[in-house]
Amino acid sequence: MSSSDSSFTSASLPAHIAIIMDGNNRWAKQRHLPGLAGHKAGVHSVRQTIEACVELGVEVLTLFAFSSENWKRPEKEVSGLMDLFLLSLDREVKKLHRHGIRLRIIGDRSRFSEKLQKRMHDAELLTANNTRLVLNVAANYGGRWDIVESAKKLTQACLLGKIQLDDIDEVCFNNFTSLADLPAPDLCIRTGGEQRISNFLIWQMAYTELYFCDCYWPDFGKADLQKAIECYSSRQRRFGKTSDQIEA
Repeated sequence: MSSSDSSFTSASLPAHIAIIMDGNNRWAKQRHLPGLAGHKAGVHSVRQTIEACVELGVEVLTLFAFSSENWKRPEKEVSGLMDLFLLSLDREVKKLHRHGIRLRIIGDRSRFSEKLQKRMHDAELLTANNTRLVLNVAANYGGRWDIVESAKKLTQACLLGKIQLDDIDEVCFNNFTSLADLPAPDLCIRTGGEQRISNFLIWQMAYTELYFCDCYWPDFGKADLQKAIECYSSRQRRFGKTSDQIEA
């Protein structure tokens, strides 16, 4: 699937795609493998999805890698996920940089090891000036956390006199969120058959089109992404207006 054979126009292509990469554990369980094997297999799907987004001309891709609730999982799995995250940063960041992809990591980093935090910082620094695709990885992230952190920053700005109470509106509040400088997600894909957003970008996804598919994340490929975009492009996004207004 290359940009030359894509039927998507700039109007029908989502500028920002968000993905909840679900089903890794169930994929592994079906194959009588430990849960971590599913997460390792899912790295291939991440590569495929990034490649497809670059080929199509998608501007922003946000992946839900590790939620703030995932710490509740078995200690062995969490430890394995941290090791996999570190390994992936070591192996993949230079490739991302070569292909002009900017990596940003959103979420509360304070619970990660100093070593992992440094890798995150170095990866962001290396790719900071790349413009071909913005890749956001949500790690120890929660939508409610994002809103609370934004409220804290906004309150601090008010206390310092930088913002007046009457200045606060949705645009002002959004300026303090994790993805403030990026367009809101146009399309959110969730794999694994579940139909909920699980505390992911809940401020940003007020008008996002949702797409749910049954395949587990390690089985998700370029054809699946194209199918999701085709479904998205067939929908009419009204943002509170009527169909007649949009058509006019």
